[in-house]
Amino acid sequence: YLPLNGELVLASGAGFTAFDGSWDPGCDSGATVRFADAEHHAWFDPTLWQAVSPSRELEPGGHIFSVDEERVPCHYDDVIFQPETSFRVNVDSSRRVIHLRSISLMGQELSSPEAWAGYLRGPSAPLQFHGNGTLQVTGTSCPDKSGCACGNTPDRHRICTALLGASGRQCPAPACRSPLQPLGHCCRVCGATISLDFTPDFDLQKYRDRLVQALLSQPKYAGVRMAISKVHKARTFLGVISRSSTPLIQTVLIDDKVGAQTGTAAEQMAADIIEDIAQHGEALGISSGKMEVATGSTFSGQAGSHALSRITVGMVLGLLFGLLLLGGILFLYGKGKLRLPALRLPRPWDRAEDPAAPAPASDKGFDNPMFDVELPSVDAGEETLQEMAPTDHQVFYLNPLYDASETET
Repeated sequence: YLPLNGELVLASGAGFTAFDGSWDPGCDSGATVRFADAEHHAWFDPTLWQAVSPSRELEPGGHIFSVDEERVPCHYDDVIFQPETSFRVNVDSSRRVIHLRSISLMGQELSSPEAWAGYLRGPSAPLQFHGNGTLQVTGTSCPDKSGCACGNTPDRHRICTALLGASGRQCPAPACRSPLQPLGHCCRVCGATISLDFTPDFDLQKYRDRLVQALLSQPKYAGVRMAISKVHKARTFLGVISRSSTPLIQTVLIDDKVGAQTGTAAEQMAADIIEDIAQHGEALGISSGKMEVATGSTFSGQAGSHALSRITVGMVLGLLFGLLLLGGILFLYGKGKLRLPALRLPRPWDRAEDPAAPAPASDKGFDNPMFDVELPSVDAGEETLQEMAPTDHQVFYLNPLYDASETET
């Protein structure tokens, strides 16, 4: 039984008849047809999409692949639903509008906003697309020859959830130390990534063709696969991510090596790309390039380079903080808002000339003036004190326990 809101799609040239329930001996008993669950198909499921060439033929899975975010239709892509097929897709999205260049379905191509708006008013669109998102056909191609970012980053969590759901919701364990995390990819990979800063003269399609013809076609790179596209990298300052981003060209290289050789072929090709940039980068519209490598070799330089970079960044930040602190102190001191305490450090020669410095102690200890000592007379004491009194008004102290009158008796 077909539901009231269902569709029956017939192949080209097929017929359809109905009868009142009477039995025709020329017909067999037929078979029960079961429809699969059509509600679980999601727009942001990379496993439901396949890349096609401009001639609408499936592209073979060869040297070129796409990062996970770009396996779902991007802003300037053409979406094709095969003719004579029925589908129902959930377009839930973190964005209100999902932009596309064109959509081909039910045997017709819709490549203008007006044509698409007319199709949405028809009876088929609500049955084929449901969810909180809205598809919008623009009919425009990427206007920048350096490429355009895919634009699926806001729905990255949907893409990764759908992708990992087929494999138990867990990324496979990489066979290398310090695996790389390419922008737009769900899982870490072994191999190499190259980030390129470009000029207005850079042409992404020409550069991709150059890499395919000059490097990927070589026999030694037969097992290497490459993904290259424009991405936006978030800017960071002191570990804080800002809202702005920097466009760059990301190249991801992976290979089919195993064990300790994992990623070594990709590493070699990345080194060749960096060397080519050093020689022809200006002519290609490339201002600089940065390479990161992660291989299965225990002597891979990836971890060391990361540690060195962290140490270098820490030293630079510490030096900058110290200079800022010193500059602030000097600025406040110059404005008169800060007084520095006067410090006087003792000098060796000051100690040598100090008249009040005590004499070194002897092994005899201290003499008790009250024990077994012949007490002087008052006159003798006064004369002694007068003789001992210095001419520079040196202060002396009388012993309150000593009474000269008691010595006369």
